[in-house]
Amino acid sequence: MDVDPLEGLFKKRPSIMEKIRLYFSEALEELHHVRWPTRQQAIRLSIIVIIFVFVTSAAFGVVDFGLSQVVKFMLNLAF
Repeated sequence: MDVDPLEGLFKKRPSIMEKIRLYFSEALEELHHVRWPTRQQAIRLSIIVIIFVFVTSAAFGVVDFGLSQVVKFMLNLAF
């Protein structure tokens, strides 16, 4: 099983427009394979994401406030 090193050298390469067309046609083909959520699933998952964002932002806010108080306390000791 010999491989010719010049085999692909003389093949016609696709143009940039052909590459772009191929990309979009393959992307649309993949979108047909996607299983989209129902309306109820989308609403439920959106609510979960919103709650998660509020909880994590509150946690980061508490940590930020605590660390700022520690830094203020340490600066007051130094001066």
